[in-house]
Amino acid sequence: MAHDPAADFIPTLSCVSEMASLDEGLQALEEVHGALVNIISSDSAEMLRKAVDKQRLIWEHFHQTEKTASQLVSELMQAEERVAQKVLDAQQEKNRGLGELERLEKELWGAASHNDKLGAEVDFLQKELEALKETEKEMQHLQEEIDEDTTVVIPSAVYKAQLYHNVTKIKWDHGAEPHILRGVHYGADIATPINFDTTQQSETFVSNYLWSLVSTEW
Repeated sequence: MAHDPAADFIPTLSCVSEMASLDEGLQALEEVHGALVNIISSDSAEMLRKAVDKQRLIWEHFHQTEKTASQLVSELMQAEERVAQKVLDAQQEKNRGLGELERLEKELWGAASHNDKLGAEVDFLQKELEALKETEKEMQHLQEEIDEDTTVVIPSAVYKAQLYHNVTKIKWDHGAEPHILRGVHYGADIATPINFDTTQQSETFVSNYLWSLVSTEW
């Protein structure tokens, strides 16, 4: 159950009451003093005895009231010290709470920054993945072309080259310059060298010459 600091100030009300009682005692002493003056002037022994007894009772009450007031003041000071300590403890707890809140805020900002970095890395990896997929498609298409060349185009070209060689009996020099057409025609009786500069001779002339080397006998 929570403790109410205001409860520690209850002795203050008692202290005020005791101080009022002390004032009443002082007033009674003044009355006794007046009575003593009257007794002295009247020489009444009985009145003097009563006055002395009354004064004794008043002094006892006064001392008791003073003792009670001192005790209440001491309790009040102790209560104030307890309240001050509680206020200090509450302030320290508040400071600890603020420190913890600041630490959590820093962790939150750090986590947010880390998430942003991870998000950027994920986006980058996603783009890399898309690029790899496109590369894979291109490689697959290239592989299909290679497969087609291997199974269709190259065998067909080899067949045509072999057929052309068997028909024409010409062996070409593929190391010649691009504009030089060089090779050897192997006829039935003689080998005829071929050497044309295509920049100097027309394609028609070269074609007719080459076909003239081919035997028409089958």
